[in-house]
Amino acid sequence: MLTNVTRRRPPSEVTSQRVLIVEDEFLIALDIAETVENMGLKVAGFANARKHALELAPRADIAIVDVNLTDGKTGPEIGRRLAERYGVTVIFMTATPDDLEDGVEGSLGVLTKPVMPEVMERTIDYAIANRLHGMAVVPRELKVFHRNQHH
Repeated sequence: MLTNVTRRRPPSEVTSQRVLIVEDEFLIALDIAETVENMGLKVAGFANARKHALELAPRADIAIVDVNLTDGKTGPEIGRRLAERYGVTVIFMTATPDDLEDGVEGSLGVLTKPVMPEVMERTIDYAIANRLHGMAVVPRELKVFHRNQHH
């Protein structure tokens, strides 16, 4: 498709962002990867469970993380570890966002599945701006977690 022909070229600090996709449904993972690549970003890798997600963590700047994976409801723990240990900006994606009602330490927020490509794109743009201390509109589809207060 030629939908990106007129797109402005983002600065290199933006295009160097690598997105880890933690999703056990292969077709959904491929859809996210296509969106990431169409944005001019790189896919850091795919994982469908905790072990592989954490192995790929050092390569990632941003992670899209499903809650329910092949090894159970490990998404929240994966997201917390990606954020705390590796400084990854985490966005959750799930059909059951109420599972994350209290938020997860270090993560931005949650999208409710199914997620349209343009919503994923706006959310990744927001995550990049958040990482690089830029300005971006919060996508209305993203339920942003309240910042956890550090005492």
